[in-house]
Amino acid sequence: MINRFMKVMVFFDLPVSIKEKRKQYSQFRKNLIKSGFIMVQFSVYARTVRNNDDAKKYSKIVKSILPPSGSVRLLIITDRQYDSMEILIGEKYAEENYLDKRDIIEL
Repeated sequence: MINRFMKVMVFFDLPVSIKEKRKQYSQFRKNLIKSGFIMVQFSVYARTVRNNDDAKKYSKIVKSILPPSGSVRLLIITDRQYDSMEILIGEKYAEENYLDKRDIIEL
């Protein structure tokens, strides 16, 4: 079987200078977590998906929860590309282990 697992990564920089903006930031982050994304670094979240169709599905979900201002980027990469990432300082968060393809239940 060909490994087609992928990662959907979301990078964001949102304003938090006023109470309303902090609330929008918090709501966006909570919605990412509710959608199964896990923090890789501050303002960088990722989710493992089974294939390109799932990646498109989660891309649409992220687009539907966008805050009205700030900077949000989305990147879809293969598991192999993600696994080749070098950690130069620090280490993986324990939660990153949940991004492992072995945790996805195939139907």
